[in-house]
Amino acid sequence: MAAHPGFDRRALLRGGLTASAAGALGLGAAGLAQAAPRSATMSAPAGAPAAARGARSLAAPEPRIYTTAEWGARPPEIDIVVLDHVPTYIVVHHTAEPGNSEDYSLEHAMEICRSIQNFHMDGQGWGDTGQQFTISRGGYHLEGRHESLDVVRGGTQHVQGANVGGHNSEVIGIENEGLYTDVDVPAALWDSLVAMVAWIAGQYGRPVENIMGHRDFNSTECPGEVLYGRLPELREAVAGVLGAPTPARPAVWPLLRPGDSGPVVRAAQHLLRARGFTGLPADGLFGPATKRAVAKLAEVGGVERHSCSAEYHKRADETGYLGSDIWPLITPRGRAGTGEVAKAVDTLRGRGRRAPSGRELNPTVWKQLLS
Repeated sequence: MAAHPGFDRRALLRGGLTASAAGALGLGAAGLAQAAPRSATMSAPAGAPAAARGARSLAAPEPRIYTTAEWGARPPEIDIVVLDHVPTYIVVHHTAEPGNSEDYSLEHAMEICRSIQNFHMDGQGWGDTGQQFTISRGGYHLEGRHESLDVVRGGTQHVQGANVGGHNSEVIGIENEGLYTDVDVPAALWDSLVAMVAWIAGQYGRPVENIMGHRDFNSTECPGEVLYGRLPELREAVAGVLGAPTPARPAVWPLLRPGDSGPVVRAAQHLLRARGFTGLPADGLFGPATKRAVAKLAEVGGVERHSCSAEYHKRADETGYLGSDIWPLITPRGRAGTGEVAKAVDTLRGRGRRAPSGRELNPTVWKQLLS
């Protein structure tokens, strides 16, 4: 069956879209708002003054989104929590399972949503689907967690989901059907992803720099190496739809996995040694000993073991991955000194990376060194 056509970007641009990108908020800046069941909160009416609705200068048309009722969702087993603030980040995921189906039909898209919800409720013990929205390989948009669609339409609140460990009060998640570690997304899915992200960014007044991948928050492969690598392109495409300035590329922590090698691995090993794993060799090979050290550090540091929530027939073991929630535990602030931290910095500088002169080490400098 032919793929769903997604959207016509030229038609959007002909619609006279206006934009002025808001300044990016730092991670966690939104904080935890007072949470309440949906029945206890009210969205501002459509005719309310801009100040009451949250003035928004970005605009994009709402794509056709199939509701939970349309795809036959089970009733939620929890009160849907609606936070009285907008999400800070729009987060891209891949479903991983059931793989890259060539069934592009609407019926298949709805079946994917039912399967994910069953896994999240019966397998994960959650009260509803974890993500707010899903996009099929055929390009169909579907609501995920109940009430997400109406709340985004309101533009002032956020349905708290369960798709990014430790940050669900800050993020709105979009699952993209398929596994994108080695292959690219279908054109229909890509166009639909641009349309949906542009609409959400416009509704919430989010800067395009705040379009992120799951791995920017947790140590996980999600949304896959290929799709993650296209996030700069996604930000640019969304900026084009909205008429926003070309976005800067945000500094991010790299993801290291067992089997990786090179100077970044060696630097990580020096930093792990500085944290007390003195028996760990700094050989630049991410082998079993490094994996054990990272897993132990995550356990001691209280980092939730977290894999992509949409892997609803989970097969991947991401234990010991070193990503965005682990780097802050091993990258100290201040001067490098002369010990293992200094060796890590020297290793990274040896590959042509330079910390800004006169600057002490901080997360921004570490990201520059590790990039």
